[in-house]
Amino acid sequence: MKGLDLCRGFFFETMKPIMDQYFPGLTYSAGLIGYGSDVLGYDDAVSRDHMWGPRSYLFLREEDIELGEAVFTALSEHLPCTYQGFSVNFSAPDPNDGGVQHPEFVDRGPVRPLVFVRTVDGFLEERLGTSRLTDLCPGDWLAFSEHRLLSLNAGELFADGLDMRARLTPLRYYPWEVKLYLIASSWDIIASEQAFPRRCGDSGDDIGARILCARICERLMRLCFLYRETYAPYSKWFGTAYSRRDVGGALKEPLRPALSAETPEEREAHMVRAQALTAELHNESGVTPPVDFRVEGYFGRDIRVIRAERFAEAASEALRGTALEGVPLIGSMSQMGGLSNFSDDPARIPRIRALYRGEEG
Repeated sequence: MKGLDLCRGFFFETMKPIMDQYFPGLTYSAGLIGYGSDVLGYDDAVSRDHMWGPRSYLFLREEDIELGEAVFTALSEHLPCTYQGFSVNFSAPDPNDGGVQHPEFVDRGPVRPLVFVRTVDGFLEERLGTSRLTDLCPGDWLAFSEHRLLSLNAGELFADGLDMRARLTPLRYYPWEVKLYLIASSWDIIASEQAFPRRCGDSGDDIGARILCARICERLMRLCFLYRETYAPYSKWFGTAYSRRDVGGALKEPLRPALSAETPEEREAHMVRAQALTAELHNESGVTPPVDFRVEGYFGRDIRVIRAERFAEAASEALRGTALEGVPLIGSMSQMGGLSNFSDDPARIPRIRALYRGEEG
């Protein structure tokens, strides 16, 4: 059973009857959004050892949040000990492990359910560092964790008396100029290394060539997410999302042989094909006027490329007159692999935002 299906049944069969009985007329939203592989639909048997099981967020209005403790107590006292064979009771948050909670079976209540009572503003502050979702500037968007933006658009609200889904609508996807900036940055970074896998391979550095190939492949995959206007999850689920959501289409065909190639020539052939397919996606997307490209030698050398810098230049040209004109093409923290612990911390958002603020004026 998938976690989202489990939590939906848990809400309607156990939580909602308690809310109806003890808090009739209370307006709230409830659902499974935010943290968790179950929110994305990627949970499996391994996911079940922590923060997984019958669970839900429950959102109250600011003027009703004083009822939060009473709501939690009522649920604690009246929820069953198990639901569909899964424990409703969880351990206390582990202060040495980021507050993680584990399922703990008990024979009698009260239980410690995995129900989080929040205001919508409080929840957004926890996830993004702000509850203001309108009039966001490009620096705000670039400072947000892409994975967290995805988590706020995924999952499901089982009840939505507070119109929370409408509140989250501005976060559906990046504004046009932010998307274009991320596209320009990705192509620019690819351009800076496009010739290196072959160069390393020819010089006998097979490990270096494979590392560079993998980096470029990841950049191409990220471009596919951008062209499809789909948020990419963090590294653990990045490849899974790419495959299951089919954001890359035919691009998947050359990626695997490029990553497993045994010779520099074989690797280059597959990488050039992957870059050409991504270039076609760029031109099909209409984000810039079509960019002419062909496979050609790199500055006269026997190294084949499509000159990725032309796509970066076209996207940069389209940014003229926007707040991101002239901003160095470094992309976002979420595009830099291995930095999720940094970019996911809302407390660091002001510092990240400052990287882009000078050019915003």
